[in-house]
Amino acid sequence: MAEIREIARDLLVKKGAPAVTVNAVARKMGMSGPALYRYYPSQGDLIEAVRSDLYSELVAALTSARDGSGADRPERRLLAISRGLREWAIAHPTEFGCLFATPASPAGPERCANVSQTGRAFGQVFLEEIVAIWRTRRFPLPSIEDMDPSLAAQLRAYSEKIEGALPPEAAYIFLSCWMRLYGLLCMEVLNQIGFAYSDLSPVFEECLQDLCRLLDIPYEAPST
Repeated sequence: MAEIREIARDLLVKKGAPAVTVNAVARKMGMSGPALYRYYPSQGDLIEAVRSDLYSELVAALTSARDGSGADRPERRLLAISRGLREWAIAHPTEFGCLFATPASPAGPERCANVSQTGRAFGQVFLEEIVAIWRTRRFPLPSIEDMDPSLAAQLRAYSEKIEGALPPEAAYIFLSCWMRLYGLLCMEVLNQIGFAYSDLSPVFEECLQDLCRLLDIPYEAPST
């Protein structure tokens, strides 16, 4: 099954998601399509299995960046993780697009559950550091009473979903940070801003400075 997913990823990178079919992988392996269907009964199941692998690889890259930084404070670990995410995304643009810029494929419940689990593990890497910052520094919060009622309700629901690790107002700051970081990465990796910028490294660092201001933590430039 690992070999199947490896070949599927190779097809994804070289030819795009539409090329990742059970029959195409079977041909690469010298097997018949029906034989491969015993392992992955549909294209959706196969792609979701690849997505699950990619999330696991990304989580490993982020934790390696975090632990390799030797940072002893959550704010420093958060910067290391953010830079690690950009490094992985730039090195794997097709895989990044498969994870974050395309809708999930229709797959069986078990496959979708696996992707959901690995996707949550990815989000948890960031969430844990924001929670640690919140517990030690108590960054400034907006008033939830001044927010649109629909937004406030969604934030309360999300806070419950993460078991109260962040109150709704702090969850708003966390999600705002993630949307800024994710949005910029999509613009860069998917080459949506190439008409103006050939190197977004300074812009990315400005984004990190903005996040640090939102979280009321010190910004530290990357070591050279």
